[in-house]
Amino acid sequence: MRVSIREPRPGDADAYAAAVLRSADHLSPWNPVDPDGFHELLRRQGPSLRTFLILNDEDGGIVGKVNVANIVRARFRNGTLGYDSYLPYAGTGRMTEGLRQVVDRCFTSYPDGLGLHRLEINVQPDNGRSLAMAKRLGFRHEGFSPRMLYLNDDWRDHERFALTAEEWPGA
Repeated sequence: MRVSIREPRPGDADAYAAAVLRSADHLSPWNPVDPDGFHELLRRQGPSLRTFLILNDEDGGIVGKVNVANIVRARFRNGTLGYDSYLPYAGTGRMTEGLRQVVDRCFTSYPDGLGLHRLEINVQPDNGRSLAMAKRLGFRHEGFSPRMLYLNDDWRDHERFALTAEEWPGA
C-alpha cells in the first residue's frame, strides 16, 4: 500500500485548504470547491457522517477525502460514499487504494469499523473517472436518479451504484 486512511484532525486544515485550492479546476465540474469548509466538516462529524482522509505514505500529502454520509443504522445499516481526489495524486491509483481501505472500514464490525452492510455511490453521468472508480471497486449499477443533488447551482442527475458486505472481496 502507498496510502493510509484516518479521520481528519483540526491540524489538517491548512493542508486540506491547499489540496482543495490546488485541485479546484479538477473538482469544480462535479462538486463545490470550498477550501475554507474544513472546520464545518469537522463540526458535522457524528453518527450520520464520518470523513476519512487518504494520505500518501511517502510524503504525507492529502490524496483525497471520502465522506461516508447518510449513515443509517438498525436494520438498514447503509451509508453513501462521496469522494474527492486531489492533485498531484489524481490518476496514480492512490485514490483507489484509499477507497478500498475506507470500504473495508465501513464493512468491518464495531469497534474497529462502522459495521455497515450496504454502501452506495452516486455519480454524475459525465464524471467518467468517478464512474470508473465505482465499477473498479465492484459496485453494481442500480439505476438513474434525475435531478438528485443540488450542486453548483443546479439539480444534477446521478447514476446509482451499491455494494453489500457479502459482495465485498474483503468480507
